[in-house]
Order: sequence, then C-alpha cells, then structure tokens
Amino acid sequence: MILAVIIACEIGFWVLLGLGLASRYLWNHRTLSNILLLSVPLLDVILLAAAVIDIRGGATADLRHGLAAAYLAYSIVFGHSTLKWADAKFHHRYAGGPPPPRPPAAGAARTRYEWIFWLRIALAYGIAWGVVLILGLLVGTPGRMGPLYEFLGQAAKVPLIALIWPVSHTLWPKKEEPAGS
Repeated sequence: MILAVIIACEIGFWVLLGLGLASRYLWNHRTLSNILLLSVPLLDVILLAAAVIDIRGGATADLRHGLAAAYLAYSIVFGHSTLKWADAKFHHRYAGGPPPPRPPAAGAARTRYEWIFWLRIALAYGIAWGVVLILGLLVGTPGRMGPLYEFLGQAAKVPLIALIWPVSHTLWPKKEEPAGS
C-alpha cells in the first residue's frame, strides 16, 4: 500500500505543480493557481499518514517507509526552492518572463553556493532520520525497524558523495572571468 501512495504522491506533485503553473501563466487564473500550488504540501501529509497507518497496522518498516521519510525530508528542505525553480522556468518559457537565475559560475560565490546546497542535503538526511525515529516510536518493536535502519545507513552515501562538490570547489575554485572580457 505504502509504495502505491508514494508513487501517487510523486505523480500528484508534478500534476499539481503543472496545473498550478499552467493556471497562473497560460490561463490567467491566479486564485486557482495559488490553491493548486498551496495544495502540494498536503501530499506530504497524506504520505506521512499512510506510512503511520501502514506501520501501526503491523507492517515491518523497510525501504518503502524509508522512501516515504526521504520524500518528506526532500519536500521540507527543497520543496519551496523546487517550486520557485519550476515557476521561474515556466514563466520564462511560456509567459515571456526573464530567464531563471543561475548559480554563480565561479569564485567564492560558487563555493558558498555549493556548501549551502550540501548543508541542505545533510539537513534533509537528518530530517529523514528524525521521521524514521518517530516511526520507530510508533512501531514500538525494534525488530520491525531493522530493514529501515539499514536503508538509512546505506542512504548516508548520498550526503557523503555530494560532499565532493563543495570540497572540490573549495580546494580548486574556478577562477572568475575578468570584467569586460
């Protein structure tokens, strides 16, 4: 059940986002757009409720529940910036808006950008662990949590691998182009 809810929430995210942006920029229905875009976080509530119901119903916490925790953590940490990014892209492509802002290309600004992005990845990983610990309290039986703890232990590779970018920009920063070249 939980896997179907995860898939439905992911599809629902893109449908609500697409319809919300289309309502705003193609059909000029700002109120409908706001309602659709503000509905996106409700998908996280649905997903969290489904995970709790599944675990309280006796399911062993495993990869599926780990994906639910990761999805929720991503939404908390990156949801707003993802919506902003999609809005800027859609506005530019379909409504003649300015090109979306790009990350800094080089220098200290790019290094700072990479470290902030990595800190957000680490924060999302920490939030996923927090969700898992809360799910563990709901389960009450440590034996039913083993596969989920294993999954999150393996998921620790994500922030470790992502650390390559800020470290490389710190050690070997790309030089900024001189003004007027």
